Amino acid sequence: MQKPNVFLVGPMGAGKSTIGRLLAAELNLNFRDSDRVIEERTGADIPWIFDMEGEEGFRERETAVLKELAGESDAVVATGGGIVLREQNRELMKASGYVCYLTASIDQLVERTARDKKRPLLQVDNPRQKIIDLLALRDPLYQAAADFVVNTDRRSPKSVAQEIAALVQQGR
Repeated sequence: MQKPNVFLVGPMGAGKSTIGRLLAAELNLNFRDSDRVIEERTGADIPWIFDMEGEEGFRERETAVLKELAGESDAVVATGGGIVLREQNRELMKASGYVCYLTASIDQLVERTARDKKRPLLQVDNPRQKIIDLLALRDPLYQAAADFVVNTDRRSPKSVAQEIAALVQQGR
């Protein structure tokens, strides 16, 4: 029997890539990171793509990569924080596997992203306010897409991965 994909969605700093790797190992699935795939295909990093093509150009690339990854099976896919902005992406993920929304408090998100210069949307005077604004816009979209919601606040990535694995194995 084919195992479904598991898509991890959530804000920057929720732990999608770190937890995704552990979850893939836990479920014996392949791990894919949509942002890394975009960078490999483009030969450029995400900030450069944002600079050259704007957010809309990046979102086009993101949707194209998601279509490809959703066509695979047996994969845990860590997505970019804004992937849920397009209804087409939300529907594609739901149709291709489980969607898990990783949440964290604003304080945790700020703490986890504070030193990361590779997040174009946070290169602003007040990154905390930007995270609050992004979450206000995106939280309802994450909720709408999610089969389950898991909080990562002050938890080890391994314990979060184990919780998600249990949810997936229960076939929620």
